[in-house]
Amino acid sequence: QVQLVESGGGLVQPGGSLRLSCAASGFTLDYYAIGWFRQAPGKEREGVSCISSSDGSTYYADSVKGRFTISRDNAKNTVYLQMNSLKPEDTAVYYCATAEGCYSDYDEYDYWGQGTQVTVSS
Repeated sequence: QVQLVESGGGLVQPGGSLRLSCAASGFTLDYYAIGWFRQAPGKEREGVSCISSSDGSTYYADSVKGRFTISRDNAKNTVYLQMNSLKPEDTAVYYCATAEGCYSDYDEYDYWGQGTQVTVSS
């Protein structure tokens, strides 16, 4: 059974850090590009970051550049999103998803996790 499971979300103060994990089961992650998306209440889902399968190229939304880092550990079949200098506007449910490449359109992504809540608040 193909499954993606996100973890690592929680409540953090502004300026703090969290590391999200996206663990795969039922398939091998290293054949896929993995994207991280987020959705805040009342807002559309937006792309945050992506890492390709071919050469490990990484992509970031302008709003998170310099603060977030995406990485993958193929031995653990897991992709990570290290989030530093968190801001209240980063509050959202974060999802990981698979695709053949790093696309900006979330409709191009096939498998999705259930999401993990990130709340940045003092």
